[in-house]
Amino acid sequence: MKKNVGTTERVIRAIVGLVALAAAFTVLGALEGATLGIVAAVVGVVMLFTASIGWCPPYAIFGINTCNVKSSD
Repeated sequence: MKKNVGTTERVIRAIVGLVALAAAFTVLGALEGATLGIVAAVVGVVMLFTASIGWCPPYAIFGINTCNVKSSD
């Protein structure tokens, strides 16, 4: 996979992911089965995952690349 998410965006995604997870488990009731809490938890996990690997599937589909550094497959 070729990286398509830049450093600044990765940091933002990680922060948003952490906030979404924190909200999901503290305020939105993910552990009690609340739909909004579960959605927030899933969003948080996806954001952290894409931040950690530096690749976003929808970006690849639409040809978007915010990464300035060339990476090898």
